[in-house]
Amino acid sequence: MAITDTEIRRSKPGDKPFKLSDGGGLHLMVTPSGGKLWRWKYRFEGAEKLMALGRYPEITLAEVRERRDAARKRLANGIDPMAERKAEKTAVMVATEYTFEKIAEHWLEHWRGNKSARHAATTRNRLRANVYPVLGSRPIARLSRRELVELAKGIETRGASDMAKRILQIVGMVLRHAVAHGYSKRNPASEIRPSDILKPTRKKNMARIDAKELPTLLRSIETVPRDASDPAGHENDGADLRSDKRTDLRAMG
Repeated sequence: MAITDTEIRRSKPGDKPFKLSDGGGLHLMVTPSGGKLWRWKYRFEGAEKLMALGRYPEITLAEVRERRDAARKRLANGIDPMAERKAEKTAVMVATEYTFEKIAEHWLEHWRGNKSARHAATTRNRLRANVYPVLGSRPIARLSRRELVELAKGIETRGASDMAKRILQIVGMVLRHAVAHGYSKRNPASEIRPSDILKPTRKKNMARIDAKELPTLLRSIETVPRDASDPAGHENDGADLRSDKRTDLRAMG
């Protein structure tokens, strides 16, 4: 039999919790401390479950009946209302609490396992200097391709095209990690090629020497004088230079 709002208001706590049933699995649990909690009992795939629907009087009798009826419709469609609500809460948490910086630090701890301490520190410093100030507080699941493009172009405007490419690569690894661990559903960095958004850089070719010119060059190196009066005390600079040049030339050969 359905309960009334008057019955609910008049109900007093006892030594033990007790229920006021409203039908259809809905009841109000009155606790010894005076709390009045809405609960809905149902079965899904043979298992009995108890779903919390709020607290009276914040949730009125009319409102809780609407919630129960809506949950019963989902149940009739083969959906577990409690599982659905949990998934919704998780989605909200992922969208608001899992920021890029938080997941990037999680990725760093995983990735750095077989990397040198110097390499790991360099990568973290690049993130802190170039990415966190721009995207660090952004929910990682909401990052867009456009934001990554703007990030890379902003670095490029500083005259750091190579750094922009490295940052895109690092951000891509972080986002791939996020997808693998369920923090995001997609990796927008995988949709971007640096060559599509960054201007090409001109490669600088170092001067080369023909093999026929080597004897002349070596004789010139041998004639580099030793300056014993070098104020820094580098008496052997000439010899060192000759040795270094020979090594370089052997490497070229």
